[in-house]
Formats: sequence, C-alpha cells, structure tokens
Amino acid sequence: METATFAGGCFWCTEAVFKDVIGVDTVESGYIGGHVANPTYKQVCGGNTGHAEAIRVAYDPAQVSYDDLADIFFATHDPTQLNRQGNDVGTQYRSAIFPHDDAQKAAAEAAIARNAANWPAPIVTTIEPPAEWYPAEDYHQAYWDDEGQRNPYCLAVIPPKLQKLRKSFAARSKAATAVA
Repeated sequence: METATFAGGCFWCTEAVFKDVIGVDTVESGYIGGHVANPTYKQVCGGNTGHAEAIRVAYDPAQVSYDDLADIFFATHDPTQLNRQGNDVGTQYRSAIFPHDDAQKAAAEAAIARNAANWPAPIVTTIEPPAEWYPAEDYHQAYWDDEGQRNPYCLAVIPPKLQKLRKSFAARSKAATAVA
C-alpha cells in the first residue's frame, strides 16, 4: 500500500468519493498543515490553527495510480476556489496536496498542469510541504456511510460528487463497476 493526502474542502465529502475508488483500501479524515498539535474539529473549524480538513488515502498502486487519484481529486472538487469550497469558507477548506515524497510532488505538479484545461479559472491548489497528520475524531470517520445520510449538507454536496466520479471515472468506481 501507498499513501496519498489530499485536502479538497469538507473531508466528509472527499472521503465519500475516495472510498468508492477501486484500489483504495482505506480513507481517513484528518487535519494537516497547521501549527497546533492535536487540534480538535472545533479548533480547525475556527480557522486559526492553519490546518486543512484532509483525507489520507491508503491505496494499491497495482490497481490505481497516484496520477489517477490526483485526476479524481481535481474532478470532484473545485480547485479554482481559494480557501473555500462552496459555502465552506476559510483556509481549513483550501485545495491542497500534501505529497509524501518527491515523486508524488512531481506527479501533483503534473496533475495541476494536466487538469488546468478542465477549469474556466486558474487552479489555486497548493502543493504543501510534509506536515504532521492528525486523525479527525472518530465520529468523522466514514461519516457518509452513517450520519452523513441524515445530514442535509452532505445530502446536497456528496451525491453530485459521487455522480461525477461514477460518470467520469466509471472504470475506477466500485459502485459503477458493480452495476455494470
């Protein structure tokens, strides 16, 4: 298994997307890129810790490449919005990639260039240096699978992201290939 770390707004939303990708073993929601040790959800949401809500993806590179994961990341959130995703505003919702090595950093740079033509505005996704990862509280993990199904915010935001994954990356979606 290899690991990739992406921040694309609300971690509930990005977690739901990546859990449906073939080759992804686990997805953990958490906080990265800040200056406070062991931050809480309330602290991160306050916007003063410097952390981004992010996901850490454990994946099998024999089944899905880092390039594919990056392309899914760019297709399922708006990388042109600076420090926000829709109504979620603040640096904690920034679009960022946290490479685990130089190869991932080069792949992230290439992914930004490759995906730029798909957006009407410049991509503002940052590539950030290695940083301490803090898993989010237990109730945030696999949120869409349980509590998220009753959360109006998630019901409005997650299904369109999953539809985009299942349409644009049908061969990479667990749900889309199960139907086929």
